Amino acid sequence: MKSLVCTTLLVETSPQGLPLGAACIASSIKADSRTKNGFSVSLMDFSLEDEDIMQARKKGGDEGVSALLAEKLAAKKPDFVCFSVYVWNRRILEGTCRHLKKMLPDCICIAGGPEVTADPLSFDSFDFMIAGQGERAMVELLDAMAKSETGITDCNEIGRAFGVQGVYRTENSLSAPSPHPAGHNEIVRACPLPPEMTASPYLDGTLDPSKYGGALWELARGCPFKCSYCYESKGEKKIAYFPMERLEKEIELFAKKKIAQIFVLDPTYNASKERAIKMLRIIEKKAPGTFFYFEARAEFIDRELARAFSRIPCCLQIGLQSANPEVLKNVHRTLEKKRFEKNIGFLNEEGVTFGFDLIYGLPGDNFKGFCESIDFALSLYPNNLELFCLSVLPGTDLHDAAKGFGMEWESQPPYHVLRTPQFSEKDLAKAERLSLATNLFYTKGRAVAWFNSVIYVLREKPSDFLKKFEEWLGNDKKTLASTGSIRDWTADENSAQIEELQLAFIQKRFHEKGLDRYLPAAEDLIRMHAALGRCTFDGTESTFTTRYHPDDVMSEYGTDIEFFTENCGKQKCRVHVFVGKNGADWRTI
Repeated sequence: MKSLVCTTLLVETSPQGLPLGAACIASSIKADSRTKNGFSVSLMDFSLEDEDIMQARKKGGDEGVSALLAEKLAAKKPDFVCFSVYVWNRRILEGTCRHLKKMLPDCICIAGGPEVTADPLSFDSFDFMIAGQGERAMVELLDAMAKSETGITDCNEIGRAFGVQGVYRTENSLSAPSPHPAGHNEIVRACPLPPEMTASPYLDGTLDPSKYGGALWELARGCPFKCSYCYESKGEKKIAYFPMERLEKEIELFAKKKIAQIFVLDPTYNASKERAIKMLRIIEKKAPGTFFYFEARAEFIDRELARAFSRIPCCLQIGLQSANPEVLKNVHRTLEKKRFEKNIGFLNEEGVTFGFDLIYGLPGDNFKGFCESIDFALSLYPNNLELFCLSVLPGTDLHDAAKGFGMEWESQPPYHVLRTPQFSEKDLAKAERLSLATNLFYTKGRAVAWFNSVIYVLREKPSDFLKKFEEWLGNDKKTLASTGSIRDWTADENSAQIEELQLAFIQKRFHEKGLDRYLPAAEDLIRMHAALGRCTFDGTESTFTTRYHPDDVMSEYGTDIEFFTENCGKQKCRVHVFVGKNGADWRTI
């Protein structure tokens, strides 16, 4: 029996960093009649957060990590190693393969994943590369190699090594490096296995979500949209759903293991409203104590769906990307602002937590437009705002069209855009700093409940306020001495320290504008929400002093800081925030 290891390198050990791709390959080999009796299959995943890996990186950089991983893999004495390759681990895993081949020359190394799918001919260290979904192709490749020893002819056609669709050989890469040779501009992808025929790595025991503190839960594959910056732009245009029977068994397993959080892998969860609501009802019944994260399209949200989301603990992440419809056209997306605002309003009315994604550096966009997108997004009260620099990913439609837009980008991962005719290198740097400031002040600072109230008193646009915050944090020597740089702060999870930073800046802005009389109400509002947030998320109880009674601060009038200040009498209180029967609560002492 041959020994086979499926492996990958994760950014972190977390529900989002779980090695689902590698596990799916392992499960397919174990389940298929052609390979299950011929291979001893194991899953080995590593994390950049592992202590020995951090030490290896500190001493020898990425090459040091590659050497360490190779040693760990070689200790298993595998006949085959299957690597799951992504933007963040490509260089290290290529180095791992090179080191491993020196230790075990006869070990066959096979690579798959998004980076390989994008451009398999750009790799020259692995023996084979699989483009596209790998469950079927991996089994067919292993089976064909086993049979080739008894005389079956090896096919070396590019994209069909051993006659298996989507499989490339190292010889192809060496003889025809990227860019592809004439006649091979399109990547030959592996024939996907229908979801109903794929093995579940959770149900067969390959993957234990308890190890990662949660799960990545795959409900469907494929996307009906063609956002040109996404790997899905050249993927399956039809959605292939996993059978409800399998999904119910998986959710029952998650509930039995008391999995705290699940990230749903479905590019457009609510593409089918009927199926989305049906699944939400199953979740409500079988896993009421688990928190779910969904990716959704705002244009498909209505009141009924918003209400269904409100019945389970969850958060929706919505890809806005830009508030400029003309910019979005360049990447094959659309935006009807009024409809978007209306549908997001349903989420707010039903009390559903949601966040937005924005990208800076999109073709046709500029720094001013990016700021306008931030203003539009924050006006809708998202719980978080995730801001990204555009990556021109190989294998996407945008990669093919980027030069036509006059774009320049990094040739190596993470492929960030360097400059465009509208977005200079200097402006991209400004956008990065603004993104870090927004992440610190708004998202990590849990500011959604009071941010727009403060902005209204200052009569400032959100982006202008956040730009001033970034400048203050970067220029104020006293602040820098006690806090460090914005980059330092974005890695810090101490919400109490962030709260003090928020208050210090708001005090400065109110004083500069002669609005000191509104500060007590603003500060009480911020302190109450910050304390409740820490209690809810961290279980941290706290005691502090307010200038107004906390019941008044947390009333429906508390967020109108000007009205509240003019009409509510001050009452100095000592407030204790604690974990009550129904969650975070407060009382005066």
